[in-house]
Amino acid sequence: MKTNKRKIINDPVYGFITIHSELIFDIIEHPYFQRLRRIKQLGLTDMVYPGALHTRFHHAIGAMHLMYEALNTLKSKGHPISEAEFEAAQIAILLHDVGHGPFSHALENSLLNHIHHEEVSLLIMKTLNEHFEGKLGLAILMFSNKYERKFFNQLISSQLDIDRLDYLNRDSFFTGVTEASIGSERIIKMLSVHKGELVVEQKGIYSVENFLSARRLMYWQVYLHKTAISAELMLVLIIKRAKELSKNKITLPCTNALKVFIENDLTFDEFQKNTMYLISFAQLDDYDIWAAIKLWVNEEDFILKTLCTKLLNRDLFKIELFDAPILEKTRKNIFNKIENNKYITSENKAYFIVENEVTNAAYVDNSQSIKVLNKESEIIEISEASDLPTIKALSKLVKKYYICWANDVSL
Repeated sequence: MKTNKRKIINDPVYGFITIHSELIFDIIEHPYFQRLRRIKQLGLTDMVYPGALHTRFHHAIGAMHLMYEALNTLKSKGHPISEAEFEAAQIAILLHDVGHGPFSHALENSLLNHIHHEEVSLLIMKTLNEHFEGKLGLAILMFSNKYERKFFNQLISSQLDIDRLDYLNRDSFFTGVTEASIGSERIIKMLSVHKGELVVEQKGIYSVENFLSARRLMYWQVYLHKTAISAELMLVLIIKRAKELSKNKITLPCTNALKVFIENDLTFDEFQKNTMYLISFAQLDDYDIWAAIKLWVNEEDFILKTLCTKLLNRDLFKIELFDAPILEKTRKNIFNKIENNKYITSENKAYFIVENEVTNAAYVDNSQSIKVLNKESEIIEISEASDLPTIKALSKLVKKYYICWANDVSL
């Protein structure tokens, strides 16, 4: 048993990060958290940006560090924060992504039946709370927005939360998209609390504008990069086909943990009632999926082995994005490209040509909007406080339409 639990972690983004309590150290050491080392933060984005190999573990540790810095800032401005609250808030942000499955968001609606990762995170936090004899109770209240001091939840989950401050900096660092780097340290120094709500001091407006612009840039240049969309779509189709074959009583080789979710299409009620499902999920990571894909290239099913072979070799589907709904003429031209392929039939076409859409709004003006505290101690929504049109432009929901297809399918 380790006795020195006040460890220091050398992080490539922030430098040395200190673990400030023995409980936090023990949570980090737990297998449920260590699993995050084996889940990439950006799914298959490394097929576009080869450096994007950082993990959910990196992100969680970084977010914990920024939370500690934010709480210190608030405390220095006269807002009372107890030691218990310091620890609980760090635990809450540390575990906010512990419910992510393999490849993060890519398979969120595939392995599980539209069960959001935050719901799974909460279940895991409750399980860990039992393991640690109730010591995570306050962190769970903060995470669930049931704690009376609402600004703690806003630090965990809002439009200017610690989660976003870390992942934007971290993702831009590892992808090399340096123009999306944000001044998270300055933003944190500009945070305050007014009447129980998290606010930004007026002199921090331009830093927040830069943060929102960086978020928009990262979505279109990284998170929704068309090649990443293509790769992750192929991954989703692989899991869809595997589940379909399983329903037809075809047994596919894979790890026991993955087998549970290939053979069962679970609702949230089913998932939370049977602890074995959560235990199996907590064993799943990116390696289960890659191991299965490497095995499935040898399966007899044409669709499954073709998709697996193409993804494994980065022979990705072609993809085109459009600013408006796809014209019938464009659709017909692409359909003609694949209809000449004798291996693509009416029965399997849905696996080799897919239409969908993606949306992004860097900022949403709603009840969770970013509040600015002006010099007269008045609270103003940031789109009204800013003297630039940038924020209102970033509030616009942008929708793009895409069609993705395989143009070289063969035996």
